[in-house]
Order: sequence, then structure tokens, then C-alpha cells
Amino acid sequence: MAEEVKLYRTWSSSFGLRIVWALHIKGIEYEAIFEDLTQKSSELLQYNPVHKKIPVLVHKGKPICESLVILEYIDETWKGTAPLLPQDPYEKAMARFWAKFVDDKLLPSVWSIFTEKGDEAKKEAFVPAVQNLEIIEQQLKEKKFFGGESIGYVDLVLGWMVYLLDVFEEVIDLKLFDAHKFPLLSGWMKNFCDAPPIKQHLPPRDKLVTKFQLLHEKFQTAN
Repeated sequence: MAEEVKLYRTWSSSFGLRIVWALHIKGIEYEAIFEDLTQKSSELLQYNPVHKKIPVLVHKGKPICESLVILEYIDETWKGTAPLLPQDPYEKAMARFWAKFVDDKLLPSVWSIFTEKGDEAKKEAFVPAVQNLEIIEQQLKEKKFFGGESIGYVDLVLGWMVYLLDVFEEVIDLKLFDAHKFPLLSGWMKNFCDAPPIKQHLPPRDKLVTKFQLLHEKFQTAN
């Protein structure tokens, strides 16, 4: 029921969107509470006193924090429809491994291109990002999604690519993703984005461009 599930998030955070997408894939009703992270609510600080971050899922009054943990909680609590993780222990472990790879290696390497100062530094940061994209590309061989024929755990974790990459490219004026070099990822991005639970819950692109333009200027002028 809607009154049993609340999600504390922001309008643009990819970590919060993972949970939005999972809830809609599962058909779970929920109440979204949008946080201003410059003025965090007392509820957010109460529910996540350790990290003081979004997303936080509150189910029957109990908070669950950290997006990967929340995704697993959702999958284990609402088992009836659209499983996110495989049942096989090995396949489940591999899904967790690649989700961690995305969060610990791929996402930071792409983000470093955005935050580096100057064209030369950005081009240097580009090298490990491409290497990480090549690694994740190999995981899509003969598969529509990372888990097979339907959107699952790893797809949701990597979902930021479908709406942030081209925004980053526009803001920093540098091509980050070559569809010819990464045909499997390119196909995956289209399949993922075309799914109604994803397509219907993407942030407005114009707002994203404005946000990241301001953020990029801040990084470029910082001491």
C-alpha cells in the first residue's frame, strides 16, 4: 500500500532513480518525498543518521538505506513479480559483483572526466573510463539485459548511463560514448530506455543540463 512505502530521494540522483525504477517494475505503490540536500529534512536525518544521504526507503516505518541494499530488500520483500536478482547463488553473486564494479570503478571513472580541470586532464581521465566500459560491454554478449531477457539488478545500477552520458558530453563538449565502439552497450541503452518503467521516470533533460553546467563551472573554477 502507498502509505506503507515511502522513498526519500532527489529529482536527479541516479541512486534514487534506481529505487524508483525498481518500485515501478515491481508495481509497488509508494510516496515520494523529494529532499533538498542543502537543507536536509529532520526525517531524512532521523532515518539515515549514519550517512545522512538519499535514497532512503521506509517500509512499515522501518528505514532501509544505501541503494544497493534497498534494491535487494525490494526484491526479497516483493518476490511475486519481476525478480531483480537471479535465484542461482553463483549468478546472484556475479550480479552483485558487477553492480559493485559499476559503482566502484565505472561510475567514478566517468565522473572524474567531468570533474577534471582542462582538456588534457579530461583526456587522461578518459582512458580508464573507456577501459571500464570495454569490460562491462563484454558482459552483454548474447544478452538483451545483463540478467537476460528482462531488466534486473545490474541494469538498474547502470541505468544512469541512459540519461547522464549525453548530458555530460554536452556540458564538457567531449564525446564520451561511441556507439560503434560499444554496440552491445548501445543496444542495451535503447532497450533499457524503451521500457515504460524507465522511460516514464527519467529526469527532465533541460534541467539536468542546467544543473551540470553550473556544477562543471564550479569544478573548473575551484582552487
